[in-house]
Amino acid sequence: MEPVTYGHTGLVPDRTDRTNAGDVNKQGNLPPETLSFVGRGVELARLRAALAPDTEPARPVTVVGVGGVGKTRLALRAAAGVRDAYPDGVWLTELSPLRTSGLVDLAVMESLRLADRSTRPVIDVITEWAHGRRLLLILDSCEHVLADCARFTAALRSRLPGLRVLLTSRERLALPGEEVLHLEPLPVDGRPGADEDAGAAVALFAERAAAAGRPLRDDDPAARGTAVAVCRRLDGIPLALELAAARLTDLTLDQLHTRLGERLPTLPPLAEASMPSGTPAPSSPLDLLVSAPGERPPRHQTLRTAIGWSHELCAPLERLLWARLSVFSGGFCLEAVRQVCAGGPLPPERIAGLLDRLVAQSIVLPDPVISARYRMLDTVREYGADWLHALGEERAVRRRHRDHYARLAREGCAEWNTGRQVAWCERVLTEHANLRTAVDCALAEPDGEPATAVEMAGHVGFLWRHCGYLREAQHCLDQALAAESPPGPGRTLALWSRGAVAVLQGDQEAAANWAVRCADAAREQGSAVAQVAAVYLRGGHLALTGRQAEAIAVLDAAPRLPVQDDGFGAAQLQARLALSLAHVLRGEFERGREVADEVRTASRKQGEYWCGAFADYLIAQADLARGDIRAAVNGARTSVAGHALLHNTVGAAMSLDLLAAAVVTAGDAHRAARLLGIGTRLWELTGRAQMDSPDLIATRRTCELRVRELLGDDAYTTGYRTGLAMTYDEGITYAAISQ
Repeated sequence: MEPVTYGHTGLVPDRTDRTNAGDVNKQGNLPPETLSFVGRGVELARLRAALAPDTEPARPVTVVGVGGVGKTRLALRAAAGVRDAYPDGVWLTELSPLRTSGLVDLAVMESLRLADRSTRPVIDVITEWAHGRRLLLILDSCEHVLADCARFTAALRSRLPGLRVLLTSRERLALPGEEVLHLEPLPVDGRPGADEDAGAAVALFAERAAAAGRPLRDDDPAARGTAVAVCRRLDGIPLALELAAARLTDLTLDQLHTRLGERLPTLPPLAEASMPSGTPAPSSPLDLLVSAPGERPPRHQTLRTAIGWSHELCAPLERLLWARLSVFSGGFCLEAVRQVCAGGPLPPERIAGLLDRLVAQSIVLPDPVISARYRMLDTVREYGADWLHALGEERAVRRRHRDHYARLAREGCAEWNTGRQVAWCERVLTEHANLRTAVDCALAEPDGEPATAVEMAGHVGFLWRHCGYLREAQHCLDQALAAESPPGPGRTLALWSRGAVAVLQGDQEAAANWAVRCADAAREQGSAVAQVAAVYLRGGHLALTGRQAEAIAVLDAAPRLPVQDDGFGAAQLQARLALSLAHVLRGEFERGREVADEVRTASRKQGEYWCGAFADYLIAQADLARGDIRAAVNGARTSVAGHALLHNTVGAAMSLDLLAAAVVTAGDAHRAARLLGIGTRLWELTGRAQMDSPDLIATRRTCELRVRELLGDDAYTTGYRTGLAMTYDEGITYAAISQ
């Protein structure tokens, strides 16, 4: 992780939001297409027709097929083709990283980039945001959370009958009105001049063979005949074809054909040596994976056979790494692989080379968006997971995965209040699926120590709270804190994080309860800094419930201690922010500015942004109140940029409202109208405009009326809609530019 060198300049760094990396000028989060698309003309036309926004009724559409048949590729290709018909976006939710049930709603909310901070049911938040919008929602890889997907889709349809939902699954969801597209393998036709669809399997194999350095020559009918035979043996299943073609870097086409026809060997020596004592060796690796005849579709067996054959062609250590990689969720980097997968016959220094070999064989795929990061297709990962279980290593490797991400979360908290904060935020966003899996593992460990689970939940919950994952932070912290655990820094941080989540969610009754528990734990721990952190919970609760005098008394009484670099250091700064907010809400702008300026100075010294951006917001509020318009504009711009660095949508939206008010006061009503449109778009992402705060709503309304009065209705509407049409990144960049 490279050090961050951004200064407090108010400028947004040159970056592309990964959720829009495919096309930042379109709404939604479709990933870029990195490989050519072959065949499927009939299926593609049918799917696009089913997804047309004017098709009635708006039935859910499910693409069903065996693993590796290309369901996701077809769905994404079809969705890209109809994207212009959905002005509010095409949104993909990848469900394969989920390891437990009950998280589909949260996964969808995260993919929509909704930063709702309330405690309302997630389905209510999504429904409210989607009402009146034209968007297409894609749920990919539903088979392992089928019941949750069916429940979620049915609930959405009952509330939003016009919403378009596209799903991919190995089996249908059995929803009323569900339109099912059964995706068959690619057809194999070796005749010269066959149309694209009829010869799609051979065309795909030929493309991948050329990429492996073994192009099929048009003047070599024998080679083409062999390629056709290979495609037929693999039943035209795209993933099987790609895995086979990747082997042409080591084998000739004839050797590939011969090897495919051979009987698979018995369990490799490394696997036999790694099996638990007394475990009988199966006659074939596929005996671990394929049920008795008739229990699996023949083409499913074909794919598993093809994957098994690729597995057998791997060197022993490559097979072992493949199995161990299956514990990762969402993706992984080289350093994480070294930490989790090394051990026994697999030394750390061999990991990089073995990983490169798995990439060359298409077992592991480079991430299409994030450099130096990798992923595995579900079917390939599942094969590795079955082998890991057969080797008797599943529990041990999953624990190593858990421990690695526990260390990562602990390090992130230790450095959160430093110049590495932005980099840690990006790391948390990238590793979100792995952190979720690791927390689930810690909480589910039957003989684990409650203190270990609470400590991990505290660290992960703290990071999630500051990086926008409030609901998941609440979920994991509630589970961890439900069990009794001994006092200590880990438990105190968990209690503080849970209370801090409640503060941002606006659940002030819960915040008050957690504040008491955190204060008790901090006193029991004997940490003066932890006790200051606990004061933030109580004082913030009082300030946000209108008891400003009490809040000021409580927060002012907290001792001023040297600010730490860790999570509790961030809490120290947040306690001072709460004091500043209480003064501002009470109309004591000068005192509020003084305290916020102290926080900003400390923030710059620490190199952090989270508290600094809120300090800039409060200072700009005070500057606007006392008539220093230039300072208010610059401060609000800087606050927007600081919040954007940490993906703090609510903070950025608050600052945009303030920036619009400052800009119109400065005389630029046209720019203010655009900023109000941008702000509306960000508030829509949070699910709650102005957090339902009467003061914020009134301030925003006053600004809107002022801008409309200066411009007139037509000009105001034009400017407002221009801002509303901007993407998240376009809006943030526009706001940060000095005028």
